[in-house]
Amino acid sequence: MFNDIGPLELVTLIVLAVLVFGPDKLPKVIQDVTRTIRKIREFSESAKQDIRQELGPEFKDFEFEDLNPKTFIRKQLDNDELGLKEIRNGFDLKKEMAEVTDAVHGRESEPSAGTSSSSSSTGDRVDMTKKPDDRPPFDMDAT
Repeated sequence: MFNDIGPLELVTLIVLAVLVFGPDKLPKVIQDVTRTIRKIREFSESAKQDIRQELGPEFKDFEFEDLNPKTFIRKQLDNDELGLKEIRNGFDLKKEMAEVTDAVHGRESEPSAGTSSSSSSTGDRVDMTKKPDDRPPFDMDAT
């Protein structure tokens, strides 16, 4: 429950609790808090059981953790019914970024595995190495 609280934060909370409630009332406050947490857990477990009963036998493998979007997406990616792993593995972000960087700097990139080495890789690229003097003439009437 408190996995993200460090030792310094825990000591700070204990000192703060002693200052706020006092050393004589602190044990009763801790008992009340633990009793409340226990009741909340029991209530949530009974609500989960009621929902499972109402859904019926076709949802016997239903987990409430699957309602979390991150868990759902992770589970769907692991399932791989849609072939998403092939798409994800076929897309190389580093290679794409290197090609864009090469195009911006005017360098020729290495030919990819899917293209033949005899074809020029700059045939459809925009020349970004133009000098500022190569601008088209300015037309006052057009602006």
